[in-house]
Amino acid sequence: MLAPTWLAYAVRELRVDLGPRSYPVLVGPGARHRLLEVLPIGARKAAIVSQDAIGVTVDAGIEQAFFPMDDGEDAKCLESVEELCRAWTRWGLTRADVVVAVGGGVVTDTAGFAAAVYHRGVAVIHVPTTLLGQVDAAIGGKTGVNLPEGKNLVGAFWQPAAVLCDTETLLTLPPREYRSGLGEMAKYAFLGVDDLPDLALDDAVAACVACKAAVVGADEREGPSGRRALLNYGHTLAHALETVGRYDLRHGEAVAIGLAFAAELARRLGRIDTTRVREHYTVLSGYDLPWLLPPGTDTDEVIMVMGRDKKATAGLTFVLDGPAGLEVVPGVSEVAVRDALELMRPS
Repeated sequence: MLAPTWLAYAVRELRVDLGPRSYPVLVGPGARHRLLEVLPIGARKAAIVSQDAIGVTVDAGIEQAFFPMDDGEDAKCLESVEELCRAWTRWGLTRADVVVAVGGGVVTDTAGFAAAVYHRGVAVIHVPTTLLGQVDAAIGGKTGVNLPEGKNLVGAFWQPAAVLCDTETLLTLPPREYRSGLGEMAKYAFLGVDDLPDLALDDAVAACVACKAAVVGADEREGPSGRRALLNYGHTLAHALETVGRYDLRHGEAVAIGLAFAAELARRLGRIDTTRVREHYTVLSGYDLPWLLPPGTDTDEVIMVMGRDKKATAGLTFVLDGPAGLEVVPGVSEVAVRDALELMRPS
């Protein structure tokens, strides 16, 4: 079913420019109703992957079947990938068909990775239903699942055929889930999106999408330029806190703490001044985000996990602010990391 005309006019189209693998990102109310328009030519079946708790439906306009994932971050695992691929095989999904991932980052990351390895690659369309998914997780082709040893350690680059960011789906998000998305959005304030906290929701989502599209178009697979790695600003500590798993944190909340930590570490290393650190706290407080470490954070454990981060090819490695903006900084001293972490303990 196509969207009403007034919704169609409200949806704007952006593009991730990757030559012959370029794809549209539709942003606005009702964008999910444009699914039929972006299906790969020749697809006869659509495997709809989602979670029961999401409750967002799509109509591909072709034969489709629903393939549920378990709820929660624990579902982002290799077992889920196997279950999806085996279920698709039993249903008769072919390499010429399409997977449609409807949900947050857990769904799009997992279904995207399953699509990447099923028959050595089947088309996938993402319909992110969370703010975090719309501004970040569903765009750029990074797919993957977690291991007990760390987040996103098994994955593949697999660009979607399209991304449909229906901002209507954000209206019913639980407050904490919405705030988690703001944590991911906050990093774009330091990646070059001007006046981000002052933008209306649809404009803010579109601005973040445009920023990420530009980065991915310039550096699809984290090449020598290191530009794409900048999208991980705040994520090294965030992923460590999530991997430890004892803290009650959503991903965006962990990213917010990671942004504050990155600012404090950059100041400790003489890369930025106090004024710039305050700018980080201003953005975080404006979004009502946390910035202190969870009570009882084990510094030794967190540092050990950060040392296993995907960027860590030469000692502790972080994306840090500096005179020339954000850049990847390898070989950061453990002493400086410990000092910055101590500044962030609750009093």
